[in-house]
Amino acid sequence: MTDTPRQLPLDLGHEPGYSRDDLIVTASNMAAVDIVDRWPEWISPVVILAGPTGSGKTHLAAVWKADSDATVIDAAHIGDASGKSGPFLIDNIGDGPIDEAGLFHLINTVRQSGSSLLMTSRRWPANWPVKLPDLASRLKAATTVEIGEPDDMLLSGVLYKLFADRQIAVDPNVISFLVSHIERSLSTASRIVDKLDRAALEKKSKITRALAASVVTAIDEGQATFDL
Repeated sequence: MTDTPRQLPLDLGHEPGYSRDDLIVTASNMAAVDIVDRWPEWISPVVILAGPTGSGKTHLAAVWKADSDATVIDAAHIGDASGKSGPFLIDNIGDGPIDEAGLFHLINTVRQSGSSLLMTSRRWPANWPVKLPDLASRLKAATTVEIGEPDDMLLSGVLYKLFADRQIAVDPNVISFLVSHIERSLSTASRIVDKLDRAALEKKSKITRALAASVVTAIDEGQATFDL
């Protein structure tokens, strides 16, 4: 007796939405959402969103970029933006090389021109690899807003929306299980929904708690397939 070939799901290119309507607001990100929404009425022209990986910084940066039409700058080559008009966005600064002279001059330009600069980082500015005292002083004057790890409400809301985007209805007990067992990261939530969708299509089954458990275990163990 031959084994029935497995049905491999097609890659339909599901991508998480980064619009304002896709943003779910809870206590963990409320302060950051508020300051993004209040632009251009910022008290400080330089704002830094600091939070762990997967907390939604890139989503907030995308919302702000859409509203402000900001120029995106690489942290290591900030001087390349010399002569350009703001607003400016530097995403994920602080983990690698920083063009310190470029950032110092950019902050001065933004302050003098009445423009805006938004930066996102996994670290607070005091922990960035900055050696220029004048730049460190400028960063202390910036408005820094912390984004916490996704709380249960945010993670649940994101999971429901990611499934809904794929026109998949899931039972609340599946969501509850995932919230309790996956890494508290919005990027992890997106990845787990993708893998569950693929596993369900391959097995021609609904997304159940048992399937969710098998996929979470497979991810934890670094497996590429899900054999139930």
